Amino acid sequence: MKASDRYLKIVEWSEEDQCYVGTCPGLMLGGIHGDEEAEVYRELCRTVEEWIDICERDGAPLPEPTAGREYSGKFVVRVGRDLHKALAIGAIRRGESLNEHCVNLLREGKSRYEANKREQRISRRAHPYR
Repeated sequence: MKASDRYLKIVEWSEEDQCYVGTCPGLMLGGIHGDEEAEVYRELCRTVEEWIDICERDGAPLPEPTAGREYSGKFVVRVGRDLHKALAIGAIRRGESLNEHCVNLLREGKSRYEANKREQRISRRAHPYR
């Protein structure tokens, strides 16, 4: 396994740039741009490998890898009083604890977000020059 395999790489369509953009969050700033998703990913992988080589050569510290990272399942979210109240009332209405309610809302929102992203990819394939 290469050191670059331990870092998250994302390739997604950018409406603003009208091309695919590949990034490696937490490791390098900027991104790789191109018209072909697979080529952007290949170039991103090469760039990440070069970035890691340069850091190691120069003795610069590398950030903690994203692959294999353990998550506790807990995180703190600060919200305003009005949102806190609305969430608490929503939980009561649904017969859930506040935690269950927030988890369900996050899960539903994530599902909608992913469905929207899939629809955008399908639409781009059907209408590549829109």
